[in-house]
Formats: sequence, structure tokens, C-alpha cells
Amino acid sequence: MDLFEHQARELFERYGVLVPRAEVADSAPAARAAAGRLGGRVVVKAQVKTGGRGKAGGVKLAVDPAAAELTARQILGMDIKGHTVHRVMVAEPVDVEREFYVGYALDRARGRFLAIASAEGGMEIEEVVARRPEAVARIEVDPEEGVTEAKAAEIAAAGGLPAEVAGTLRRLWTVLTEQDALLVEVNPLVVTRGGAIVALDGKVTLDDNANFRRAYAYEDTGGFGLEAEAGPVAGGAGDWLEAKAAAKGLNYVKLDGQVGVIGNGAGLVMSTLDVVAGCGARPADFLDIGGGASAEVMADGLSVVLGDPDVRSVLVNVFGGITACDAVAEGIVRALDTVTLTKPLVVRLDGNSAARGRAILAERAHPLVHQADTMDGAAARAAELAAVAV
Repeated sequence: MDLFEHQARELFERYGVLVPRAEVADSAPAARAAAGRLGGRVVVKAQVKTGGRGKAGGVKLAVDPAAAELTARQILGMDIKGHTVHRVMVAEPVDVEREFYVGYALDRARGRFLAIASAEGGMEIEEVVARRPEAVARIEVDPEEGVTEAKAAEIAAAGGLPAEVAGTLRRLWTVLTEQDALLVEVNPLVVTRGGAIVALDGKVTLDDNANFRRAYAYEDTGGFGLEAEAGPVAGGAGDWLEAKAAAKGLNYVKLDGQVGVIGNGAGLVMSTLDVVAGCGARPADFLDIGGGASAEVMADGLSVVLGDPDVRSVLVNVFGGITACDAVAEGIVRALDTVTLTKPLVVRLDGNSAARGRAILAERAHPLVHQADTMDGAAARAAELAAVAV
């Protein structure tokens, strides 16, 4: 799971890595207020999980709170490499003297981590590798040995970084190991004119296979906490939904649309996404409940999908096989007793015991539950209901 920059920043700060003061805003007025609290002159940065934000116009300096509001208004809603900007980070500017690149990445083939360092920070490391590969140092790190003082000094020297960076390298290694990360990257890591070592940006990828070691806390504000030894990390809407689903054992991916999609089987869900798009709507998620469709699974799935503020309708598309459609329908009915349905729900059941399943839903007669006989018909109805809800 990739973290947003503001999540990585908060994680770094918790481990003692210096970062600029910053706040997250999801509206232009909120960005203005944040700028006022941070001293007026700020950097407004789009929060999306992709690189190249600066080149796309997603990172801009604002000279005062009014400019911060205008800049946030320009950045919010932008599309950056297929990612829509829903939040911005408003941060204090830093007086930079030198910029560097540092990172740790998993070398799966050799079962070791690589420390990557370069004195040419501030640009995509791929560009540096392509233009001047000799400017990028790669140092193997034995996981059992870790980044000792000697290893940190070796990494800094190999990358042409000042010796003062060694302490930050050790702290970033602790982030990687204690948070079960696959990647920890800072670009740029800077030396300020006052001599401080500050992480101006951050990228962290957590290993989903280690989720069982994390306890997740959810907030109505759209944040989530990763309760590890280092404490909670605030997050964004997409991430907290994915984390919530993962904690419940559900295969969920947040998408940028309005029709929530739940299905049993990855292939069926993918087909459903295509059909929804063909009806002129955009799917809001990919949620595969797998072979089981118990009341608990359906309740968990509906809870996750309905927790997405972008969702305007939900489509449940199930083909009964080992799990019969009447069991799925019973699951939906029981789930409706525990989950408050606030958006229209379109259900398409086909396969084993489909007729019995439809009868069960008809008998329940929930005013927001609609049935359709075909996948095309269900997708069209869900798209129609999403449009009406605008």
C-alpha cells in the first residue's frame, strides 16, 4: 500500500526525521486557513500517489493566505497521470542550500535491501540514472545487520552526501523495518542554509502481507491510523477504505468514480467495471468478496463501499456457484439489518438458486434495493441512479 506524501511526512516526523510544518486541506478555504497558521508564505502540494506533480503544476509556492486559497483552488480537482487531486498539503517553505536523493528499496531477487543515494536530488531518480548512472550509488544492506553507524557513513560517502546525513539515513531505515515497508524514499532530502537536514518529500510503500501486524483505527474525517510501535499515522479517504477492507479480509481497490461495485470473483468484478463504464458511469471501486457471501461478508463489503463519500449507487453482481444465490440474498437481507443503507443498491443474481435469491430480496422489499436480471441491465440501472443522485 502506497502512502500519500502527507502520511509519509507524519511517519518520518514520528521517527525523528526533520520535516517542514504542514497541514492537509481538502478545500481552498481550508488551505487559506492553514497558510495563515503556518505563517502566510507556503508551498501548496497536490496529494496524489504518483510522481511528476511539480511538472504537472501540482506543486506551487503561495506568497500569502489569499494566494494559497487561489492556488489550492487551481490544484484541487486536477488530473495528474490519471489521479484526481482531492487534497493538498500546505507546508512551510524551506531555505534550501543543497538537495539529495536517498531511499531504501527491496531487492527481491537477492533477499536484501538496497540503499540508493545521489547528490543529485530534486528530480526523478530514473532521469538521473538515465543521464548519469555513475551519480547514483547502490549499496546492499543485510537485513540482519541493518544500517549501523558505519553502514550509514558508507551510504552517505558513496552517494556524495555530507556526513551529517548519516543520522537521517539510520532513522529512515528504522521507518522501513518497524513499519514493514518495501520502499522508503526521500526526494529531495535537503541541507538548509541553517545546516538542518530536512525531508521535503517522502514516498513510503507498506507491505500488505504485514497487515496482520498492524491494528487499524478509523476516523469519520477520512483518516486512518496504523497502530504500530511508532504510533498512528493519519491518512486519506482512499487509503483508510483500503485499510478497512484489508482488515476485514476483503479485496478492495478505491477508484475514481460514483458507482460502487461488489462481486464474487476477480474476473466478474473486472467485467462489471467495464460494463458500468460502458453505461457512461465510472466505477468507484473494485471489491471482490470471493466465494463466500455470508451476512458478515456482505455487511463488511457494504460498509466499506458505503463509506466512500463519492459513491452514489452500489451494484452487487453475483454469479452463484459453490455459494448459491439464495445464500447471497440471505446475506444481503441480514446485512441490511446491520448496515444503514443510504444509497440505492442494485442487485443482479445469476446461476445456482438465482430465482430463490431474487424471491428473498423481493420479500424483504427494501425501498432502496433494486433488482435486475442481466449484468447490462444492472449496470445501466446503477448508472442511472448514480446520475439522479447528483
